[in-house]
Amino acid sequence: MTLSLTLACLWAAVANFVAMLPSRDNYWRAAYVLIGVGIPLLGYVTFENGPWVGLLVLAAAMSMLRWPLVYLMRWMRGARKSG
Repeated sequence: MTLSLTLACLWAAVANFVAMLPSRDNYWRAAYVLIGVGIPLLGYVTFENGPWVGLLVLAAAMSMLRWPLVYLMRWMRGARKSG
């Protein structure tokens, strides 16, 4: 396994561990940090392993961070309606 995939697996393990901890802000701070670390990591995975593996890692990350994605889609839909 390449270094980038090892780091992606470590990122997924940290994301799952953070999800088990109690949070007052519904995990939004943790989600921002995970997104900030995950985007460059996704680029590294794609660079080192190719676009198909990058898409698989993207799908896995989107399944773990689905609520920020849901709110982004709602925001984009609302911005499109008003503009």
